[in-house]
Amino acid sequence: MCGQSASGAKSATSLFKFMALTLLVTALAACARPVGDFGRAQSDVLHDEILPRVGALAADGRKEPVSLFNLTNEEQDMRNRIWRFLVANKAQDWMFDHAVEMQRTRLSKPVDLNFRTDRYYRHLRLMDFASSRGRYLRLSQDVYDDIETIPSAFGSICLVMEIERRREVALSGLYADNTAVKHQVRAREYENKNYITWFARAVDYRYKSYDVALNRLLVETPHEEAHTANEYLNRFAVLVGRAKNGEFCDPFAKESYNHDKDFPLLDSRYSQQSEIKEDEDEFLK
Repeated sequence: MCGQSASGAKSATSLFKFMALTLLVTALAACARPVGDFGRAQSDVLHDEILPRVGALAADGRKEPVSLFNLTNEEQDMRNRIWRFLVANKAQDWMFDHAVEMQRTRLSKPVDLNFRTDRYYRHLRLMDFASSRGRYLRLSQDVYDDIETIPSAFGSICLVMEIERRREVALSGLYADNTAVKHQVRAREYENKNYITWFARAVDYRYKSYDVALNRLLVETPHEEAHTANEYLNRFAVLVGRAKNGEFCDPFAKESYNHDKDFPLLDSRYSQQSEIKEDEDEFLK
């Protein structure tokens, strides 16, 4: 083998097998993750066992923290509820479902940081509606569905934050001087934080995408149905602000997320005289 040692040959073979396995699971990741009620993720062997295991190896190779701890029920539920906001099950051509699955399983680094905010509008524009007013109705329904399901996602995040508090208490009382256990706890905190901040970015992206779509529709097909979409967007903006500020558990936020209550509204877009920006201003940087 031209001077190559047996250990070197074994290492090369292992690397080749790992690369081949990575290519295989990358191809398998193109299969959309199954979802159930309200867009929550459903468990299956491929997406919840095989891909995450290979992704953990990839993340470890990138020197990212990887926890070997089992997920608590609360942590699994949070991930399943958040999934709805990372993809668009009814509009797979604007939310990059397969790229997001690669990110979720850690087979790739974050890909959501550069999503264009005009893709949802393009999705609406290309859909075949019997009436031009139908696009406003679809926009209003999509925003309303998000408003209705965000509170349960917030609640699941709050429960995970409580789990982390309990885990920290147990760590300090039982394994205060155990470096290996501390490493596992910090790795799980890193993983949970990644999911929570990803969720905050996702709802912010949705809001910006809906906002772009409404502005474009106001110019393209101005109809009075825009008022309903505008009201829902104002309500959605409050939830987005809470997510970006990490306010998932405080009493004021919990009261605000009750859909039976009035949301504090932002200034209506109809009172603003600024002109709509061009395409180049509608990217997420």
